[in-house]
Amino acid sequence: MIHTTIGDIGHLFVIISFVAALISIFNFYKAEKSPLPEIQKGWLKNGQITYVIHGLAVFGIVITLFTIISNHYYEYFYAWSHSSKVLPVEYIISSFWEGQEGSFLLWSFWNVLLGFVILLTNKKWAPSVMVSFSVVQAFLASMILGVVIGDLKIGSSPFILLRDAMDAPIFNINPNYVPEDGTGLNPLLQNYWMVIHPPVLFLGYATTLIPFAYAIAGLWKKDFKGWVRPALPWALFSAAILGVGILMGGYWAYETLNFEGFWNWDPVENASLVPWLVLVASIHTMITYKKSETALKASIILVLSVFLMVLYATFMVRSGVLGESSVHSFTDLGLSGQLLLYLLSFLIISIVLAIVRWKHIPSTEKEVSTYSREFWIFMGATLLCLMGFQILLPTSIPVYNSIIQSFGGISNLAPPADQVEFYTKWQMWFAVGLAILSGTGQFFWWQKMKKSGVKDSLLMPILITLAISALIIVLAGMTNIPYILLVIASVYTITANAKIFIKIVKNNYKLSGGAIAHMGLGMMLLGILFSTGYSRTISLNETGLLLTNSEEVEDNFNQENIPLFINDPQTMGEYTLTYKGRFYETYDGGYVKASYLEDTQNENDKIVKRDIKREDESLTKGDTLKVYGANHYYKVDYLHADGEKFSLFPRAQINADMGGLISSPDIRRKFTKDLYTHVSSVPDPTQEIEWSEPKEMDVTFGEKFFLNDFVTVLEEVKRVDEIEGEKLKGNDLAVRATVKVYGDGEDYILNPYYLIRDNMAGRIPDENREIGIKLNIESIKPESNTFTLSVRTTQKDYVILKALEKPFINLLWIGTLVLTIGFGMAIFRRYSEFYKMKRKGLE
Repeated sequence: MIHTTIGDIGHLFVIISFVAALISIFNFYKAEKSPLPEIQKGWLKNGQITYVIHGLAVFGIVITLFTIISNHYYEYFYAWSHSSKVLPVEYIISSFWEGQEGSFLLWSFWNVLLGFVILLTNKKWAPSVMVSFSVVQAFLASMILGVVIGDLKIGSSPFILLRDAMDAPIFNINPNYVPEDGTGLNPLLQNYWMVIHPPVLFLGYATTLIPFAYAIAGLWKKDFKGWVRPALPWALFSAAILGVGILMGGYWAYETLNFEGFWNWDPVENASLVPWLVLVASIHTMITYKKSETALKASIILVLSVFLMVLYATFMVRSGVLGESSVHSFTDLGLSGQLLLYLLSFLIISIVLAIVRWKHIPSTEKEVSTYSREFWIFMGATLLCLMGFQILLPTSIPVYNSIIQSFGGISNLAPPADQVEFYTKWQMWFAVGLAILSGTGQFFWWQKMKKSGVKDSLLMPILITLAISALIIVLAGMTNIPYILLVIASVYTITANAKIFIKIVKNNYKLSGGAIAHMGLGMMLLGILFSTGYSRTISLNETGLLLTNSEEVEDNFNQENIPLFINDPQTMGEYTLTYKGRFYETYDGGYVKASYLEDTQNENDKIVKRDIKREDESLTKGDTLKVYGANHYYKVDYLHADGEKFSLFPRAQINADMGGLISSPDIRRKFTKDLYTHVSSVPDPTQEIEWSEPKEMDVTFGEKFFLNDFVTVLEEVKRVDEIEGEKLKGNDLAVRATVKVYGDGEDYILNPYYLIRDNMAGRIPDENREIGIKLNIESIKPESNTFTLSVRTTQKDYVILKALEKPFINLLWIGTLVLTIGFGMAIFRRYSEFYKMKRKGLE
C-alpha cells in the first residue's frame, strides 16, 4: 500500500510555510513603515500571527518527513535513498538531514525558533529584523517546494514518490511497487557525532542571520549605531555555536575518516571556516565601536559579509560545483540557479543599501595611534579577514571555472594538488601573527599604554614565554623555524592573557571572557602544531612482505603499513600486536566475534552459534543478537613493552557503491598522545573463497598434526542422530568428528560429518575462514582405527594496519573547551548590557 496522504499533508505544509513567509514579509514591512504606533502595532501583530503559522507549518514538515522515514515508507524517494530498516533510531535521525532537502529543512527549523526568540525579546527591532528573517524563510521554503512550471523547477520536494523520481522498468509493470528496504545511510555518517554535529553546525549558520538582520535594519532605519548593542550578543553566540559545530566536524573526521587527522582543507571544510573567521573579526570591530565609537563602517561591512559568506558556502556545497574537488559536497538537484538567485538577492540588497547609506554612517577622523587599543583590534580583525581571503580564493577555483565556461570560455584552473601542504604553508604564518596580536592587544585593550609603559607590561610575559618555549623546543628537538615561531607565539598568547586574566578576575570575573578565549586559542594552536607537525607513523613494515603493487595506493603504502595474521603476534615498535578476528558491535554495547554468529535475512539480526560468556551477560546458542551488521570491527590486542595491555577495534566496511573499502580508526587516548589506528586493507567477508586443491591425510585419535601452520588434533568421532537440526532416516548412519585447531589465545573447533545412506557415502565439510581451513572426512578405516581427512586451505584471516602517534592532540580539544567557555562568558556579559538597556526602555 502506498501512503500518499502523509506525503500530500507534508507538501501542503511546505506550501503553507512558503505562503505564510511571503505574507510575513509584507506584514513586518508595513509594521516598520507605519508612521502611527497604533497602526504599527496592528501590522506587527499580523506579522507575528503569520510567522507563527509559518513556524507551525515548518514543524509540521519536520514531523511529517520524520514519520515517513521512521515508518519506512519507501514509496517516498527521500526515505528510500537515505534510510533503511536495519538502521537504529539514532541513525534514522541522522538520515533525516543527510539529503539536501532535509538539511534545508533543518536550517529553516532553527530559523523559526530564532525568529520566535527575536519576537519575544526585542519589540523595538522586531519589525525590521523580522523582514530579513521572513525573506530568508521564504527562500528556504522555496528550496523544498518541489513545483515544476514548464521547464522551471522551484525547489526539490522531500515528499516526491519513488515512482515519480525514478524511471525504473518495475514501475511500468507495477506502479504501486514499494521496495522492501531503502539504500541506507552513508556508512561514514553512521557515527554518533553525525547525530549532533549537523544540528549544531546549522544552528551556527542560522544564527549568522541575526547580526546580519540587525545590520540591515540599522541601515534601513538609519539607526546606524543602535543595532550594534542587540547584535553583539548574538554575534558572540553565533561564533561560539558555529565554532563548536566546525570542531565537532573535525572531531568526527578524526574519529571516522582515515585521512589521519581532523582537518583536510577540503573545500566544504573551508566553506564553513571562512564565515567563522570573518564573524570573529566582526565581533572585535563591534566591541571596538562600543568602546570608542570607531570601526562602525568596518563592523557593518564584516557583519554583512558573514551571512553572505554563509550563502556563498551554501551555493558552492549544494550546487554541485565542488563535485569533483570535494568528498563532502552534495550532488546538484537542479537548484543551482535558485541558489545563485538566493545569494545574489542578498548580495545586491546589502551592497545597494550600504552604498546609499554610506555617507550618512558616522565615522571618526581621529588618528589611530600604534599604542591605542583600536589599532591592535583593527590589526587582528584585518589578519582574520586575510586568513579567510587566502582560504576563499583557491577554494573558489571551481566557481571561477564554472563562470568562465558558462560564458563559453575555457578555464583549466585547478585547485591545489596537495591541499594540506598548500593551505598550511600560508595559514601557519597567519597563526603566528594572530597569536602575537591576541596576546599583545589585550594589554592595550585593558589599560592605556604609553611607549614607556609597554616594556613594563610585556617584559614578564615575554620572559616566561621564552623560558617555557625554550624548554618545549629542546624537549621536542625542534629545528623547523616556522614551528619554533608558532610555539613561541602560542605560548606568548597563553602567558600574556593569563596575566590579564589574573588582573581582571580580581575585580570582576565577568570581564574575563576575552582573556579566557585567547588562552584557548593558544592551546588550540599548540595542539594543532604537535598533533600534525609531529605525527609519527609507527606501523613500519619490517616483514619484507610486499603488501601491494597497485598504483592506486600511496607510494609509501608498503613501508608504512603492517600485515597482521590471525593470532600471529607481530612486533610494531614498542608494541606487540595480535590480530584476533572480525567482530560486530552489538546494540547494547560491546563486541561479539563474527564467526560466533550466523547471518539472517536482516543484517542486524544474528543467530548465536555457540554459548558465549561476556562481561555483562552470557549468550546461549540459538539466541538472536542485535548488531550493527553493516560495519565490521577488527580486534587488535596491544601489548606494550612495559606490560600495558589494551585492545582496539578499527572499523571497516566493503562497500562497492562507495568505491570499495571504507575504514574508520580506533584511538587509544592518553593525555600526552593518541595512538591512532586504522585498517588499510581487509579481505572481503562476502567474497567467494578460493580454496586449494584437496590434500588427504590419515590421522587417529589424539594424534597431533599441522593444518595451515596450526597444531591440530582429532579429539573424537561420535555417532549422531541428526545433522544441522535435521533428523536422520531409519537406515542412515552418521558420525561427526571433533577436530581441535590450537590457536594463540583461542582454539577452534571443526565438525565435519560423514553420512552413509542407501550404501552410499556423503560428506558434509566444515570450514573456518579465520584460520583458512576446510575439512572433510574422506573415509573411515575401522581396521586401523584411522580416518582419512581431506583438507583444503586458503589464506588465513588478516588485516593490513596503519598506526600513528599524535602527540598532545588533547591540547586542541582542551583549547576548544576553554575557547567556548570564554565565548560563553562574553555572551553573558554582552547580553546583560543589552538587558539593562531593555529594562530602561532603550531596546
